[in-house]
Amino acid sequence: MTSQHQRLPMEKVFRDPVHDYVYIQHQLILDLINTSEFQRLRRIKQLGTTSLTFHGAEHSRFGHCLGVYEVTRRICDNFARNYPTQTPGDGGWDDKERLVALCAALLHDIGHGPYSHTFEHIFHTDHEALTVQILTSPETEVNQVLRQVAPDFPAKVAAVIQKTYPNPQVVQMISSQIDADRMDYLLRDSYFTGTNYGNFDLTRILRVMKPYQGGITFAMEGMHAVEDYIVSRFQMYMQVYFHPVSRSMEVILDHLLERANDLYQSHSVDAEATPHMLLPFFNNNFTLQDYLRLDDGVLNTYFNHWRDSKDSILADLATRFLDRRPLKSARIDNTTSQLVPELQALIEKAGFNSHYYTDINDSYDLPYDAYDPKMKKPRTQIELMQEDGSLVELSTVSDLVHAITGKVSGDQRFFFPKEMLNGSEQVDLFEAIYQTFQHHIQNDRLII
Repeated sequence: MTSQHQRLPMEKVFRDPVHDYVYIQHQLILDLINTSEFQRLRRIKQLGTTSLTFHGAEHSRFGHCLGVYEVTRRICDNFARNYPTQTPGDGGWDDKERLVALCAALLHDIGHGPYSHTFEHIFHTDHEALTVQILTSPETEVNQVLRQVAPDFPAKVAAVIQKTYPNPQVVQMISSQIDADRMDYLLRDSYFTGTNYGNFDLTRILRVMKPYQGGITFAMEGMHAVEDYIVSRFQMYMQVYFHPVSRSMEVILDHLLERANDLYQSHSVDAEATPHMLLPFFNNNFTLQDYLRLDDGVLNTYFNHWRDSKDSILADLATRFLDRRPLKSARIDNTTSQLVPELQALIEKAGFNSHYYTDINDSYDLPYDAYDPKMKKPRTQIELMQEDGSLVELSTVSDLVHAITGKVSGDQRFFFPKEMLNGSEQVDLFEAIYQTFQHHIQNDRLII
């Protein structure tokens, strides 16, 4: 047994505002935390542009990953105490799986980049694929630490994240409709945004969580705690994650990076403001090390340079993003979306390039989705275990969850410059345009 397997002579702790303490009990976990790839997560915000709506949301993916590790550690402790396997195949918990579960929990988000989802959209990166690459590439410190356990250990941890690991209990701890990842980010995001929507009884849920041969289930007496979790998740998506101002700032960020890329491709970028660390992504030919050099600070530095760009669109979008000047938005649906081309034409006449200053953004989520094998990516259903050991799917016994099962929540919005409502210095010249635009907004069922 290597020192990596061994428990520390005295556990170490991280103080945490959500879990009070995060307990580090293995040398392996401590070594992983101290790798350069994991420390990079300190420099990447968990919620990206949401901090421009909820100013407290400055927390990082580093803290979230520690939190997911801690929730997983508590699950393992509960399973080892109360549901240890007695004979092979009995559905109990084999504590030999602890280390791979803890590592997968800690490292599940290590492939996220700066402003992750927006960056992925522009440069076609995949944070899950990059996570696997960080785990399995011999050039990373993370891989070197994991390989000290066993040569195939990095691949085992990657398999958990890819949902191909043979033990479904380990996979569902990290990735299911009620997993350590979601439980931590709901509580953590609720805390740092200053909202209460994401609060639920974590202690109770962990208490009623049980392993069985097919994965993880929950005792029937814990149904109401699980219901509370489902409702909390629904509220966080509606009130926080889908907030129109955060989405507006994402649109500006998206178009800012797109404009910089377009200028580079057309050889029009200012030489003094060339974003050298982004060029591998502009050229669609980046290495893992190129990716790992990026964080929020790198992008923000380039945005500051672009404020002074000779390209007026790039300079304006950079200023709007850094100075938090969101676009306005109006909710549209199937009947009102036909107005979008006319609205874009009016925006063009007012002097804005509609490609960079307008967008249609969809934000939809299923609060709970019962298992459907016909789905392209069927979700793991939440099952409750009855006294006789039989399993029932949550929505079949919970009227509350049944009411929101399969119900898509969210909206579609058309984003446009705020100046279209307020006018500008050229208001006299464009007064007819502004009046026509505002008439559509006010009278054609587009809800701001």
